Amino acid sequence: MPEAYRARIEAAQPQLKAMARENYGVELKSGQFGINSRAALIGDKYAESQGKGDAYHAATFKAYWQEGRNIADRPVLTDIAQSVGLDAEKFNAALAEPMYEDAVLFDIEQAQQFGLSGVPALIFANKYLVSGAQPYDSLVNIVQQVQAREAAAT
Repeated sequence: MPEAYRARIEAAQPQLKAMARENYGVELKSGQFGINSRAALIGDKYAESQGKGDAYHAATFKAYWQEGRNIADRPVLTDIAQSVGLDAEKFNAALAEPMYEDAVLFDIEQAQQFGLSGVPALIFANKYLVSGAQPYDSLVNIVQQVQAREAAAT
């Protein structure tokens, strides 16, 4: 990761933490910066296939951003998987399954096609990109604008 990019992200941390506290009542205690989250992403694809994607995503998000846990660590991921009702043995086997990694690689390729270089990022109607953490009211406004534009285009 380029040093200037890293510095920009680190400089934005106080603002991000203040926004989370003020807008959502959430205290961020994020995990180590720059970890390899590939296994967590693969785990998410497996969780989705088991109907537990939303729960796994929320638990992984909380583990990293609020509990400061290392989501690159397999025992941490296994704990998260079990906490949402996934079988630990099947979860760990899925982390080595090419089909789940291929699904992650597809997502990465799609993100690159949209020009994404960081998170969070949201894409509405496959063409409207919103980068960075946004307050809830802003997201509601964006959704309304997208709906209006899409309705006018049809």
